[in-house]
Amino acid sequence: MNLLDTITAISTPFGKGGIAVLRISGSDAGEIADKVFCPASKKKLADIESGRAVYGQIYSNNNGQKVQIDDGIAVFFRAPASFTGEDTVEISCHGGVLVTQRVLEAIMCAGARLALPGEFTKRAFVNGKLSLTEAEALGDLLEAATDEQMALARSGMNGKLSTEIGSIYDSICNVLAAIYARIDYPDEDLADIGREEMLEVTRKNLSSLASLCDTYSTGHAVTEGVSTVIVGRTNAGKSTLYNRIVGRDAAIVTDIAGTTRDVLTEKARLGRVTLRLSDTAGLRESCDVVEQIGIDRAKSEAEQAELILAVFDGSRAPDGDDVEFVKYLKTLKGTRIAIINKSDLGILSSVTELAQDFEYVIPFSANSGEGSDLLRETVERIYIDKDLRVGEDAIISNARQNSAATRARQTLEAAISAIEGELPLEVCCVEVENSIAMLGELDGRVISEDIVSRIFANFCVGK
Repeated sequence: MNLLDTITAISTPFGKGGIAVLRISGSDAGEIADKVFCPASKKKLADIESGRAVYGQIYSNNNGQKVQIDDGIAVFFRAPASFTGEDTVEISCHGGVLVTQRVLEAIMCAGARLALPGEFTKRAFVNGKLSLTEAEALGDLLEAATDEQMALARSGMNGKLSTEIGSIYDSICNVLAAIYARIDYPDEDLADIGREEMLEVTRKNLSSLASLCDTYSTGHAVTEGVSTVIVGRTNAGKSTLYNRIVGRDAAIVTDIAGTTRDVLTEKARLGRVTLRLSDTAGLRESCDVVEQIGIDRAKSEAEQAELILAVFDGSRAPDGDDVEFVKYLKTLKGTRIAIINKSDLGILSSVTELAQDFEYVIPFSANSGEGSDLLRETVERIYIDKDLRVGEDAIISNARQNSAATRARQTLEAAISAIEGELPLEVCCVEVENSIAMLGELDGRVISEDIVSRIFANFCVGK
């Protein structure tokens, strides 16, 4: 990815439509656009007011001859007043598959190269038009499938998270600079900033950073989704529960024990929480080789899941295998919710007693949907901070951000320990500098090229 190249791509979904928009960005954007677009006024785009839409003809160069492809609209956004911060031209043509492809080919023949995935947004980041968290939020907006996801993405794009990070970053930098000045120039008449003030500022920012880290549970649940597995014995109603949450008949449901042989996974919405939901094979002893593979996969999913929906058949008296199932569930690390299914048939007290050690127990009928509201409310209570205003507050929304924020928090804690331990101020300052580095990584002030490339590689071409 050479950031000095002028790039182009189709920025609208490829296919038939009313219009298609092609974007050109780079230092030669105006010159290249003038080779393929001729305004009706016969002026060059460079002579037309920045940001003004003009009608004209779109041409290709065929062996030195200009051949009209289409007519359309062009807008020239001059740097730095563009999305990428570079000279950018957007050409709108009719949205046919062939005509769009021919316009793209004409632009490339005029000197632009095809953009890589996310390259326009990466240039916006490199040119200071977006912070890294704002760029990530833009990617989340494009992928948003719920109103909550859209609100959280808009919050990130509006700079809520970036502003909060910047406030902590600047506060730590200011006190650190003052202390270094005091250390380097002890004879100068500088403000008396020492250990106590350094401790006060560091504690204050640690508190702010800790509060920010706490938002990840909500951001993760809304955006990335909570890895959730449905487990239980055969014929407990796991697949019926799966279908009810997903909202369609995604899994086969029969009265035959062991119908589910493999892991089925889909994203599903449960209230304000996104679930990466997996239906699994019923847990039991089996001599069937294929079923046993499914059971092994079910256990593997359960051991990695953040949320475990353990389904019990409330209408059947538990036996020794049910007791072993409960013991197995206690070995899992994820949050466990006991779903006492088939409540419409009546729930035996012995089943309720079996699940009494679970923090969350929900009577449920996968057939009628009874208990769905309680399940939704329970999952929201576990993962959504009711005091957070999604769309308004600064919220950490992905694992990369959480990792950097957590490491910044840990280094600030180490700095406080060094200050309280009466270590030399120079040593304390080194610990504080480590926190600044982590905060810089969080918002892209200092970050490796590899991480940046990985982030923008997830974007579509043309964005």
